[in-house]
Amino acid sequence: MKLNDLSDNPGASKNRMRVGRGIGSGKGKTAGRGVKGQKARTGVAVKGFEGGQMPLHRRLPKRGFYNPFSTDYNEVNLGRIQQAVEAGKLDAAAPVTLEALIAAGVIAKPRDGVKILGNGKLEAKLAFEVAAASKSALAAIEAVGGSIKLLVVAEEPVSA
Repeated sequence: MKLNDLSDNPGASKNRMRVGRGIGSGKGKTAGRGVKGQKARTGVAVKGFEGGQMPLHRRLPKRGFYNPFSTDYNEVNLGRIQQAVEAGKLDAAAPVTLEALIAAGVIAKPRDGVKILGNGKLEAKLAFEVAAASKSALAAIEAVGGSIKLLVVAEEPVSA
């Protein structure tokens, strides 16, 4: 067998339909588009239009709410911070801040700050300066003699 002997199976590929090339072709004159109207013209794609009937995306009930004031924290577990300290990427003497975590490669983007979560085991005595921390993380940090300074003070809910 040679490269010039290769070919598709019979009937595997069809020639494309050439529309608008005379009545003998079977797709002449209006080229299968029907007669006149918006969709007979070129460049028309009426997405979601159902001929005047209320479209599905407007008939269905809407749910949910996007809060433009929500905070998006980088969530970092204590075990991940301990790994960075052991690898020498995070200095145990310096405070653990957003910038230090980015430099160590623990997080990629700053977002709205860092939230420390309590998963994993922390053995190094560290000073944290972060936006938020979970209760279990606070307990674990204080258990090894570390300190934590919360930069964003949580607001108390206003009761009516």
